[in-house]
Amino acid sequence: MTSRSLQEWLTSVEARHPNEIDLGLERISEVWSRIQTKIPEQLRKPKIITVAGTNGKGSCVAAMQAILLEHNYAVGSFTSPHFVRYNERININGEVASDRLIVDAFELIEDMRESISLTYFEINALASLLIFRQSQLDCVLLEVGLGGRLDAVNIVDADVAVLSSIDLDHQEWLGDSRLKIGIEKIGISRPGKPFIISEENLPDGLLEAIKNTQADYLRLGKNFKYEMNSSGDQFSAYLVTQGLVVSIKSLQTNDLLPKNIVTAIQALLSAEFDLSHNLIRKAVSNLSLTGRQQKLIYRGIPVLLDVAHNPAAARVLAGNVSQCSGAIYAVASVLSDKDWMGIVSELNDFIDEWFIAEISDNPRAADGQQLLEMVYTSDRKGVCYASIEEAFLQAIAGATSDDKVVVFGSFHTVSTVLAFIEREG
Repeated sequence: MTSRSLQEWLTSVEARHPNEIDLGLERISEVWSRIQTKIPEQLRKPKIITVAGTNGKGSCVAAMQAILLEHNYAVGSFTSPHFVRYNERININGEVASDRLIVDAFELIEDMRESISLTYFEINALASLLIFRQSQLDCVLLEVGLGGRLDAVNIVDADVAVLSSIDLDHQEWLGDSRLKIGIEKIGISRPGKPFIISEENLPDGLLEAIKNTQADYLRLGKNFKYEMNSSGDQFSAYLVTQGLVVSIKSLQTNDLLPKNIVTAIQALLSAEFDLSHNLIRKAVSNLSLTGRQQKLIYRGIPVLLDVAHNPAAARVLAGNVSQCSGAIYAVASVLSDKDWMGIVSELNDFIDEWFIAEISDNPRAADGQQLLEMVYTSDRKGVCYASIEEAFLQAIAGATSDDKVVVFGSFHTVSTVLAFIEREG
């Protein structure tokens, strides 16, 4: 029997489970237990670091991966979603997993699940855990897909848990307040294990809930912190390791937020990795992340791509685009569960024209005309196009080298433009 290709597997698993999102650990835990009986654990047991948060998860994972690799540690990372290729979700030592590795993992999961139905994301998470279990790794970095407590990656116990931020998003599944959302996210922590908290504005009641987890928590701004220099191009980190405060000076700013980088360093120190200050500086200076404040030039026009899909992320994006001297053209679209009006409100003062399109590859896509109507309500001009590619090309056509085209919103929006540019290039 001929083995299915990766694309054939992906088409199959996407259509299999009745719900795209089906939070809960019972089904996936049972399948993972079966898999572990078939695949013995490596003698070298890796440290597990799990990262939850409304925004900043990917940046924390990317920073930790870069620092570990600079120190020659073997590291695996699981992130989502992908931008161009599915393989981007599973990384081993800085390289995406091969089709063969992933297909082999899917085949074993298929054998082990029997009659248990799994979501697309649950199969993704199991494939990554299986591949990491078969590799000789020092550290495994797991990015939570949604929430934390009931997310698929929470079937494994984190040696260190990280909470990057808490804001209103995915309320349909996580709750209608920052407190409820925060309670779901802190579910990745474990009693007696380090819990690194980057969110400085905790909602009322959450600190008590964090204490009740019995995790050894450290808070940004309380236990560890960072300070920018006067010119804003470097920052210093003040961190806790083995009960002592250590400082790392002259860290270079880049396209990622300093708070996420400092949180990543604190997490690695709490995991008891032996780190060199010079190698940390080197890793940070070269750090970038696809789709997060990503800058490029297309047909001579500056382009900024960012997966800002909630008001909090839009606020950060607004701070970055506010320095642009020319016109700013926004190419944007989101899924229907997002606070589009809140996103528009954060960015409207800086956008000269909106280029709206409807996401074509997700059933939860927001209606393009309704998105445009909210732009009009905010007293800005814009046009709704038939596709994200057309919206992007029209924005590029109307811009000059002094202007900037900002592509943001859903991962689907940014990935469509990235894929288009890759095909053109």
